[in-house]
Amino acid sequence: MDRIGRFAPSPTGRMHLGNVMCALLSWLDAKAGGGMWRLRIEDIDSQRCKREYALQIMDDLTWLGLEWDGEVVWQSQRGDIYEHYLGMLEEKGLTYFCGCSRADLLSSSAPHEADGRVVYAGTCRNKGLKEGAVRVRVPEGLQRHCGDFIVRRKDGAWAYQLAVVVDDGLMGVTDVVRGRDLLSSVPQQRFLFDLFGMECPFFHHIPLLCNAEGQRLCKRDKGLDMEVLRESFSAEEIIGRLGYLCGLTPEYMPMSANKLLPLFDWGLIRGESILIDDDKSQALSL
Repeated sequence: MDRIGRFAPSPTGRMHLGNVMCALLSWLDAKAGGGMWRLRIEDIDSQRCKREYALQIMDDLTWLGLEWDGEVVWQSQRGDIYEHYLGMLEEKGLTYFCGCSRADLLSSSAPHEADGRVVYAGTCRNKGLKEGAVRVRVPEGLQRHCGDFIVRRKDGAWAYQLAVVVDDGLMGVTDVVRGRDLLSSVPQQRFLFDLFGMECPFFHHIPLLCNAEGQRLCKRDKGLDMEVLRESFSAEEIIGRLGYLCGLTPEYMPMSANKLLPLFDWGLIRGESILIDDDKSQALSL
């Protein structure tokens, strides 16, 4: 099977350096394997996702030299497709409505995972509710891991777990590169891939870029978003610094993504989180 990778940002703001690292490693993985690299805009949350941010992300990727293959896939245009696959779960008798609020879950005595996530106790499984969020029933092993999980939110928006599985399956994605913070999603997604009769991709969970306090970089780290970085650094300086931070080069040197490509090797990628100063002048300085 030909390798197909993908980058799937959510356009809730400008990309930051951590997003760029994920995009770069995904691009390198796909291209090193002689495959395609697809771009999917995960904009199903209409309240938070803005088209202007999506266009900025696309412009930043082009500026960085990370060109994608084929047409951009927009999740906001795929509601009918998700509806079809939700219908498959309903036909199997695996869905039910849940009326629990977030406050209900947090205040319940449900078990928690080591990372603090609440394991849903199946409170609404047999209530026969006619509205609410839609959950999918899971087998015993997953009950201990996450419980029945949401595939459509109460407000009608499609949940991440359903949309990402359907899209990766239909796009023929073979390799997914994403942050280690999404490692806990693998069992739910494997479950859905199996139910839909789709091939599950291989998951690479990469170390996170963290600020000086050890917290994962986010859009609050304004000194490291692309709007600020593009004012002070070239694309080659950013790519070269990320190549060094990831472990692909023994020392920092500016280089394009294409120049970094022959050096790509998963065996060189650091295993631990990468601490970085959220001051751009320190983060990317020599």
